[in-house]
Amino acid sequence: MAAPGFWDKPETAKTTVAEFKVLRDRVRPFEEIEGSYRSLSELLELCRKEADQGILDEVAAETRALKSKLEKLELASMLGKETDRLNCYMSIHAGAGGTDSSDWAAMLMRMYVKWMDRRGYTASIIDYAANEEAGIKRVVIKVNGPWAYGFLRSEIGVHRLVRISPFDFNQRRHTSFASVDLLPQFEDEEEIEISESEIKMDTYRSSGAGGQHVNVTDSAVRITHIPTGIIVQCQNERSQHRNRAEALSMLKAKLMRLKEIDRESELKAMYSEKGEIAWGNQIRSYVLHPYTLVKDHRTDLETGNVQAVLDGDLDEFMKAFLMLKKP
Repeated sequence: MAAPGFWDKPETAKTTVAEFKVLRDRVRPFEEIEGSYRSLSELLELCRKEADQGILDEVAAETRALKSKLEKLELASMLGKETDRLNCYMSIHAGAGGTDSSDWAAMLMRMYVKWMDRRGYTASIIDYAANEEAGIKRVVIKVNGPWAYGFLRSEIGVHRLVRISPFDFNQRRHTSFASVDLLPQFEDEEEIEISESEIKMDTYRSSGAGGQHVNVTDSAVRITHIPTGIIVQCQNERSQHRNRAEALSMLKAKLMRLKEIDRESELKAMYSEKGEIAWGNQIRSYVLHPYTLVKDHRTDLETGNVQAVLDGDLDEFMKAFLMLKKP
């Protein structure tokens, strides 16, 4: 990249830069772990010379930190698909269960945002529809961060919640459902050309959690791709122009995905209704009553610490899924 004339061929240069970023992201964790190991080795050597409780406590803290880094590296080593390293769009939709399901969809959004915060990812709300009583009908979140799509693809499917309903006066137990879907944001989306005659654009007033300013003008954008019937929406910016650009980016990502799917049956499975968001289709169950349990029905991994999971502790579930689906 430092060679003279590197940018004489822009397309080749862009490909090389993209490859460099991927390799850098792979190597950096090894370098960080190597540095932590050297630091820990020096502390252990100091412990041999000085039996100091403060140093022992520091060794224990450094050991825990190194273990955490190694676990994250092990998880990242399972990501091998070309799309795994990409940013993505995550959508959450409330399903069967009325207000309880809308509240459950909002709980899932909170869970994933907390997980994203832990990894240092950036989460931006692209589209948002609130339920009148509580919770949300749907939300689309743009996720920026290394290997975002690779980690989060383990969450695609229907999520089931069992609890005593806070919306039931008789305090009965309710079962709620919400679905999670994911779309990679392709880096070469400019290869997809969309003619103005192929799209229909509608504007409307935003209704999401973006502050009062979003309701001032009809800045939200809904784009329908006429040949495929795909609909995308964006309402996270004040500017109609920016919302249109973001919506087009999502549309191109969906068209790129369609381009990669060969068989019609796969296309239907990916872009038609993924079955009813209700009984029999869940990938994971979260039980708060009469006992506490989170169980993934694909991997059989389970934990009784439901609150930790709802606070974003999802790595073990993602790891189990990736081990099951090794590329």
